[in-house]
Amino acid sequence: MTADPAAVPAAGSASGVGAPGGTPAPTVARVLVDSSLPQLDRLLDYRIPAGMQLEPGMRVSVPLRTAGRTADGFVVELAHQQQFPGPLSDVAAAPSPVPVLRPEVWRLARAVADRAAGSASDVLRHAIPPRQVRVEKAWLARGEEAPATIETPRTIEAPGLPGYGPALADALAAHERIALRVPTGVEQLGDAWIGRWASVLARLAARTVAAGESAIVVLPDYRDEDQVQAALAPLLPAESIVRWDAGQSNAERYRGLLRASGDAPLAIVGTRSAIYAPAARLGLIVVWDDGDPLLGEPLAPYVHARDAALVRQEQQGAALVLAGHTRTTDAERLIELGWLRDLGPERTLRPRVIPTANIAAQDRLAAQARIPSIAWREASEAARRGPVLVQVARPGYAPGLRCADCGEAARCRHCGGPLRQARAGAVPTCLWCGRPDASWVCTNCGGTRLRPSGAGATRTAEDLGRAFPGVRIVIADGERTVREVGPEPAIVIATRGAEPIAAGGYRAVLLLDGDRMVGRAGLRVGEDVLRWWAAAAALAADDASVLLVGVGGALATAMVTGDSAAYARAELADRRALRFPPAVRVATLQGRPEAVAAGLEALPQGVEVIGTTSTDGTASPDGTARAIVRVDYAHGAAVAAALRAEVIRQATARRKPTPGQPPRRGRQPLPLRVRLDDPDPFGE
Repeated sequence: MTADPAAVPAAGSASGVGAPGGTPAPTVARVLVDSSLPQLDRLLDYRIPAGMQLEPGMRVSVPLRTAGRTADGFVVELAHQQQFPGPLSDVAAAPSPVPVLRPEVWRLARAVADRAAGSASDVLRHAIPPRQVRVEKAWLARGEEAPATIETPRTIEAPGLPGYGPALADALAAHERIALRVPTGVEQLGDAWIGRWASVLARLAARTVAAGESAIVVLPDYRDEDQVQAALAPLLPAESIVRWDAGQSNAERYRGLLRASGDAPLAIVGTRSAIYAPAARLGLIVVWDDGDPLLGEPLAPYVHARDAALVRQEQQGAALVLAGHTRTTDAERLIELGWLRDLGPERTLRPRVIPTANIAAQDRLAAQARIPSIAWREASEAARRGPVLVQVARPGYAPGLRCADCGEAARCRHCGGPLRQARAGAVPTCLWCGRPDASWVCTNCGGTRLRPSGAGATRTAEDLGRAFPGVRIVIADGERTVREVGPEPAIVIATRGAEPIAAGGYRAVLLLDGDRMVGRAGLRVGEDVLRWWAAAAALAADDASVLLVGVGGALATAMVTGDSAAYARAELADRRALRFPPAVRVATLQGRPEAVAAGLEALPQGVEVIGTTSTDGTASPDGTARAIVRVDYAHGAAVAAALRAEVIRQATARRKPTPGQPPRRGRQPLPLRVRLDDPDPFGE
């Protein structure tokens, strides 16, 4: 029987000795087994052997009833009475005396897993790194396992929040939920330059630590982490800052887990998994740029960091800040419900954005580089005074290739994916499978000559190099990482998300390929493009111009006015009319056709089934089917519970041998997979 997640006792309970006052010691440990089997996603009762000392949160090894195997798990509860009616097996071993699963982390994992129709053990894999014996022994030797007295160091002073007046400080002290608008631009911090947004978030975290509570700052990637950590360095001592990053070594991650498990107030800065960091006295949760897809977990149960933050805030009562240069429709929905409070600086300084949708290039080299005349003049003048940023859509030389004779798109002969060139004269390679194709032949006309279709970062650099002779060209993309550039004149060509910070800010920003970015298929294309543009524009100097090339309409209006909230409101209104997320919750069911059909039958009455399609392009009953259902938020919990029950039922049935057939060996794929709140359920 699964126990109530809220009924987690305080750490310190043990077996083998009596409690004060003669209370008998617990004899039963309720364990969550670390297993991918959905039928094991519950607390299992095990007997505590005589002499074994256990605490909630400790790692244990326990036997399973199949082939004498053992499995790892975590002690969640200690009890005096078993819930399982039969005989209990003994806990096999307790390899570590350290309780690494804190009660607040268990409650969060259980809640978000239930909301997403997933397993708590899958969530905990993101929260708790593998055990590192050397790190643990060193930590125990220093006596850090003893609970520390919650005491704010006198050297920490609460920094101010310039530009926001008393409103933001008061909201933080009252533990409110805020949708925060942040200033654009960059500022100098010692010898480094950071975005002003990073300074604001660091000050919020430092004020929380100064008040004796911990702060968790969740960021999309390491570039954002570096900026916030640099902004925190002069505000907090090093021992009050913990970096929580999946890119760290297991030893560093485990050391961070042990530090965060104490009671001392900390600022925990990390990527999406940082939302599961232990923090008993949690005063603040910050999620930066919640529209970034990097904050969505790509593994089951696919929980977005924003959704986990909303659950954790409700459980622990901390302040919650969703901050960004633009507003997502998810945040706008919460504002309209009154769940979030819209808050911004008293005075808004935004870049001067110039749309150039209907202006053609007059200079031959400017036309070749896809730059209209007004943008050409602005960039030419700015390049004499400092660096100029040019944002492009794709890396490489030619994002697409076509037959030079008939114009047919060049496709890979192995998988059908599009061919591209990384640089001029390079062998074409497939974007999907990566295979080179030096002897390509057009399937339409038999031609063998290729011509580029579109321009990537490398080709744009060549064109701009001819257009701006004598100016240094810098390329920043997924293959060439550039974090900072100096104040010297330069043309910086960067793909979206890879823009380096310029000392003093860019003297001009050119946003190219807007039509190509907007032309992608997807539900959130408009939000994504606006977010990419705003992030690049935020790197401009205060007196610089931002040139938006080739795009008009509502997106251009939102950039020019700086009012992304109006765009989010209009977009959300359209989603409500069409019943698209986030106006409603969406679940996708995928698996064998009969498994998907059974999942649809298990749904409660009133759930809207959009339809079922084949994912392998065939109508064969042996293929894979995919179904999409829509449900209102009020019924989301019931739908998640029903789908989870069906996943467990099918997973249990698959292990039973068919009469007359030998038993199956090895791991078998789950017949049915469920995903709730897919950010783009209608995409390919």
